[in-house]
Formats: sequence, C-alpha cells, structure tokens
Amino acid sequence: MDREIKDIGKLPPREIRALIRKGKWDKVTAGLALGNAQANLVILPERYAFDFLLFCQRNPKPCPLLEVLEKGVFEPREMAPGADIRTDLPRYRIHEKGAFVGEVEDISPYWASDLVSFLLGCSYSFEFALMDAGVPVRHIEEGKNVPMYITSIPCKKAGVFEGPFVVTMRPIPPDKVVRAIQ
Repeated sequence: MDREIKDIGKLPPREIRALIRKGKWDKVTAGLALGNAQANLVILPERYAFDFLLFCQRNPKPCPLLEVLEKGVFEPREMAPGADIRTDLPRYRIHEKGAFVGEVEDISPYWASDLVSFLLGCSYSFEFALMDAGVPVRHIEEGKNVPMYITSIPCKKAGVFEGPFVVTMRPIPPDKVVRAIQ
C-alpha cells in the first residue's frame, strides 16, 4: 500500500474522492475526511423525488437533508463542488422496484437524465469530535461499517416512502461516556 492510501484519512475530501474515482479505495468511508461533513446518497427517478423530499422533511432526524440535486445533475455544487456522484463513492447499492439487486463501484452506466439525487447527513460526520476528545470509535479502528439498528419506531410516511427509524451505534467504554456526551 503506498503512502497516500495509508494516510487517506488525513487527506482533504477532494483528494479522497479522486482516489475513489481512480479505483484506489473501495472500502467504507468511516474515519475519512475527518472534520468534514459526510453524506449518504439517495438517487431516484424524478417521479419519486417529491415523495422522498417530503419524507425527509417529515423525518429530519433519520434523513437530514444536506442538498438536493436537480434532475440529471451529478455534481453536488453546494456540498462538494467538482465531485461526481456517479463515480466518487466507493460502493453503490442498486435497488430496482424496492429490491436490492447488486453493488457496483461506478453508476455511470445506470445514469439517466431524469434522476434526482439527495445528499443526507451521515453519522460519520461527528466521529471526528469523538476521536479528537479521546473517545475510541471501534468500527473505524477495525476498518468496518458502523453498526446499525432497525428500531420499532415508525418514520412518518410520505407517498410511497415509509419504514422504521434506523439508528447507528457506537460502543463507548464506561470511563469515556461522559466525555462522549460532552
């Protein structure tokens, strides 16, 4: 592994995206771009965009909306100018008719002019503050994705979108709980 990949967590977001685009990073992004906002990406055909926007508005905690790209646009001009949402993520999960059909590293072949993209806030964004305060973040230390839990709390339905509230979890050593809360 060359030096730039070994120290990827210390690189600015633009350089991290460039490495991903070149196929040099295909792992989770936890622990990368520390101190910067990270986002989850949802891309939908225009016919579902208003329903999803309404779903996010009604459920701002599980779906904190950071930016909405107009149909056909693949550059998040507010959150990441110069980025390309079709190529700059390590993995994309493809769903068709509500069912998971696969995972790819580039969605350019799937891109269509009627697609609307939503950038949603990601819990990875606050992990820098935990680590900076000396609170260990286990999934980053282990190079894994954050643990998630599907609750029994329903989100507020909007059009075709509904489902339970999903939360992320981080085990905190007992002696670090107060610091994590602070």
